[in-house]
Amino acid sequence: MAHRFSIIYGTAWKKERTSSLVRSAILAGFRAVDTACQLKHYREDLVGDALQQIFETSNIKREDIFIQTKITSISGQDRQQPIPYDPSSTVAQQVKSSFSTSLRNLKTTYIDSYILHSPLDTMELTLEAWRVLCELQDKGVVKKIGVSNTYDVRILEMLEKTGGRGAQIVQNRWYEGNGFDKEVVNYCKERDIQYQSFWTLTGSPGLLGSPDVTSLCEQKRVAPAQMLYRLVQYWGIVPLAGSTNEEHMQDGVEAEQIQLAAEEIPRGLSSMVWGTRVH
Repeated sequence: MAHRFSIIYGTAWKKERTSSLVRSAILAGFRAVDTACQLKHYREDLVGDALQQIFETSNIKREDIFIQTKITSISGQDRQQPIPYDPSSTVAQQVKSSFSTSLRNLKTTYIDSYILHSPLDTMELTLEAWRVLCELQDKGVVKKIGVSNTYDVRILEMLEKTGGRGAQIVQNRWYEGNGFDKEVVNYCKERDIQYQSFWTLTGSPGLLGSPDVTSLCEQKRVAPAQMLYRLVQYWGIVPLAGSTNEEHMQDGVEAEQIQLAAEEIPRGLSSMVWGTRVH
């Protein structure tokens, strides 16, 4: 089935609380969950436990939930913890092994979105990993493929031109520190690639507390975090939200219901984020 969602529950750094928090997020209304096969920051297995419990005890079914996970290269793994592949094997074998582990952890026969956690050390290795993702998609065990932590559009162009097909999803830090990733966001918009943001709130205190956002919050009677989620959705971005507070989870899910017209967004706010190009 085609999934429609405007926000994703992010599970990084949740550790042993992952299962209970994922259950709370799904019951609050989240229908997309992001994780990774990397024990350094994620507990993919506990995401799987939570989803299984939800499927067994509610009317929510597997096909109702968009599950996204990642293959993390050896440079992003903690070697002091179990790694889902043999580091001495080829990159292609590492991807296949990590994918098999993800299927077991998540207790599913397919993944809705499978992405590279980051480009690998060289373009050649990145392409080797990418071609395996293409193969998995061709087999039908992965629905969409993409990349994360990719801030150079030349890498995205290379995947499309040399790797077999372009990314369908890009998940990046979207925050003040990288100028809101304008070049990659625009690249994705031009090619109908879903752009997912993380660090959306914590990375942009200046934006979150700006007079323009404050003014919009007063007009709509909503909290700043909820308004910022709504703004990025308006700009065509799907934010990740990782709240551990059930009330804030609900706020995130309900953000898309805030009515927001183009003429209501202050020009100064659009200029602050996008520069001279108003989205």
